[in-house]
Amino acid sequence: MRILLSILMVTTLTLAGCGGLRDSKLNPGNWFGKSTARATPTSAQTPNANPLIPEERSSIFRRKRGDEVYEGTLVHQVTGLSVERASGGAIIRVTGLPLRQGAHDVRLTSANGKDDAPINGVLTYRLEAYQPVNRAQGTPHSRKVSAGRFVSDQDLQGVREIRVISQTNSHSSRR
Repeated sequence: MRILLSILMVTTLTLAGCGGLRDSKLNPGNWFGKSTARATPTSAQTPNANPLIPEERSSIFRRKRGDEVYEGTLVHQVTGLSVERASGGAIIRVTGLPLRQGAHDVRLTSANGKDDAPINGVLTYRLEAYQPVNRAQGTPHSRKVSAGRFVSDQDLQGVREIRVISQTNSHSSRR
């Protein structure tokens, strides 16, 4: 009991003595001084800019972003197309079958141009994916890919048909 009490007393006195090290130069927390709050200058933002999204700054480590170029190719075959109503528009779901396994980054890209406006009431998309060349063909179930895209009600105005094209066929859905 006497040994336990003496160890407890030494430990307590040691910890109490360490309080003086709080403000000394031995404490690594004091090496850079106290922090102070400083107001940062605000940049002139457009009235529509969201103040919660930080402005992009330049850095030697940041890659310069140009226009992203998607280098996918047409999937071999479209096997299914469904247009499902959603709040504020519709979701276009497409399944396809590439020639080989390993297709990835599957997208529905607009075949109507950049503005994605319907031509003669037809909204046309292309089912594209990055497809490796030197892979095994495999079973159709193992090659199956899916893609989806949301289209707003505003974009659907005047659309009578949605068509998805592939390398060998196309599927369409009419109103």
